Amino acid sequence: MSGAVNLDRCFERFNDTFSPKIVGELNGQYILVVRVEGEKVPWHTHANEDEMFLVLDGELEVLERDRTTVLREGEFYIVPKGVEHRVVSQGHVRLMLFEPVGIAHTGKVNSEITKKEFDRLEF
Repeated sequence: MSGAVNLDRCFERFNDTFSPKIVGELNGQYILVVRVEGEKVPWHTHANEDEMFLVLDGELEVLERDRTTVLREGEFYIVPKGVEHRVVSQGHVRLMLFEPVGIAHTGKVNSEITKKEFDRLEF
């Protein structure tokens, strides 16, 4: 990939929710964009990977068993590896995720939103 990536244009290319799209790769990390709405993400962990959520638009709650962190536009949060978590959106939320290539989307938990592999947006 070369050149600038316009995030608004990325989001114009899809409407589905809870289905991350690869928009770049950097040093073994996927750069993903995703739309979320509601409470479909199951409680899960990633044994070997940290997971970063950057809110581009909207409000997201990152729930851990012992606390809830509310993220608003322009804020991010890193869930440490091994920490059980789930996310809940307040309305429609656009996110950017940074995750290692090969990460299991919802850990070892299979749910209606679990993806075996992520779609890639080509530019």
